[in-house]
Amino acid sequence: MNLPLPVLGWLRRYDPNWLRGDVVAGITLAAYLLPAGLGDASLANLPPQAGLYACLFGGLVFWLFCSSRHTSITVTSAISLLVGASLGEIAGGDTTRFSALAAATALLAALIAFIAWLVKAGSIVNFISESVMVGFKCGVALFLASTQLPKLFGIHGAHGNFWHNTGYFLHHLHETNATSLTIGSAALAVLVLGKIFLKNKPVALFVVVGAIVASSLLGLDTRGVKLLGEVPQGLPDIGLPAIHWPDANQLLPLAFACFLLAAVETAAIGRTFAAKHGGRLDANQEFLALAASNLAAGLGRGFPVSGGMSQSLVNEGGGARTPLSGAVAAGIMLVVVLFFSRLLRALPQTVLAAVVLVAVAGLFKVSTLKQLWRGNRPEFVVAMAAIVGVLGQGLLRGVMIGAIISLVLLIRRASRPHVALLGRIPGTRRFSDCERNPDNELIPGALIFRPESSLVYFNMDHVRDTILDRVRAEAVPPKLVVLDLSAAPLVDMHSAHMLASLAEELTAAGQRVQAVEARSSVRSRLRAEGADVRLGGIDRFTSVADALEAFLEKTTI
Repeated sequence: MNLPLPVLGWLRRYDPNWLRGDVVAGITLAAYLLPAGLGDASLANLPPQAGLYACLFGGLVFWLFCSSRHTSITVTSAISLLVGASLGEIAGGDTTRFSALAAATALLAALIAFIAWLVKAGSIVNFISESVMVGFKCGVALFLASTQLPKLFGIHGAHGNFWHNTGYFLHHLHETNATSLTIGSAALAVLVLGKIFLKNKPVALFVVVGAIVASSLLGLDTRGVKLLGEVPQGLPDIGLPAIHWPDANQLLPLAFACFLLAAVETAAIGRTFAAKHGGRLDANQEFLALAASNLAAGLGRGFPVSGGMSQSLVNEGGGARTPLSGAVAAGIMLVVVLFFSRLLRALPQTVLAAVVLVAVAGLFKVSTLKQLWRGNRPEFVVAMAAIVGVLGQGLLRGVMIGAIISLVLLIRRASRPHVALLGRIPGTRRFSDCERNPDNELIPGALIFRPESSLVYFNMDHVRDTILDRVRAEAVPPKLVVLDLSAAPLVDMHSAHMLASLAEELTAAGQRVQAVEARSSVRSRLRAEGADVRLGGIDRFTSVADALEAFLEKTTI
């Protein structure tokens, strides 16, 4: 089977003048990915080289398959926290087994992404609502703070949920290492100022390099400051991780959650850049890119990767014109891993905690929560439920709670479609929703209803009850009920029978029923189920205005 390679398309159109922008962007991106890889590896409770391997191997292949010109593949805080919080119990305290399980999770996520690509399941990313993602990311940010603040203060941190970690931190504040706090606070201040005044610049890299130099010159380890420790130089053994078959069953829910987060985040990034620069995002193609990059990361002893928003913005800001910038960044990381990774051993962990805290500070979107509170209370409740799910049930269950909430919301909305009561737009033969347009004219003796969705088995009861309740609420019962089916692209067998039953009930009460403006597929379904006769006969010519004019002519004669 020939795999589609979008890279071949833009290579044929590649303008040599783009090369400088791609190289500069790749160098800038690599400078950003290095500290991010180290920081997120610590979130995943993995050795620092795991983050470098994941970014390196994922980056080497992602650019070949992705459809977005600016999306950068990387380890992300949300997925890293998910991996770190979920694998501890399975690994049983064995660090070697923990690393193998993390790599296996990436391979399973790759398999799920590949299957999603095969079945063209690109629409799956739309099943997680934006409000759920806002709540999930806010919960992740709070959980992250509970894991990184102890490192910033030089305190031995706890390994539990948000409430346990926060309680432990507050109870042990008196154990703060003043040197660690000073170094970490200085790094935090520089990073925050850099984020404000030097946007999309590799400030984190300069902080990391400066911290390594200061640690070596000042002997910070002798003052109780914990250092990163030894980082192996060179490439790992490439191959399948050493796990057992039962482990795969335990890892499957985690792998699916990682895939879901990666799919939603990567698609959101791609859509953002497509809207900004033009072009079209192929969500299915991004699944293939995620499958390839996670396969490479898993075989290369990394852990699950995803498109990263901040990294992609850095890539765009650096002047990237094509995905080649990602290949340049991966090449630079390869050089670092082969020749310079041992220099990282002197990095203070308090500085790494500062890097992580600043990198994910954008996850907690207070302004978005305020906007939801003011504009859409139900969506705000959903976001808060996702936050509570993450903080109370853990990250993995929080993802699942978010997915379930999204599906429940989708089903609820689909099961209660709006049924518009139509009125005539003054001076015209056109009709629209009276709720939105109070100036519309109601027709004496007639009611016009327009169900604004497909009519299927799980929403037809709501549509039927809405129409009957409004008809029965009229002080003077109407003589004509018009059903405008123009906004119903689909009517299933159950709904066809329900429409016939509705017509019979209205007819028995003295109302004439006329269905109009049904689409061809809907007309075919109603005829096949024998419902068209009871709905006044259905054709493709009669409009709402025609049905009402015929009714008015009869009533005036």
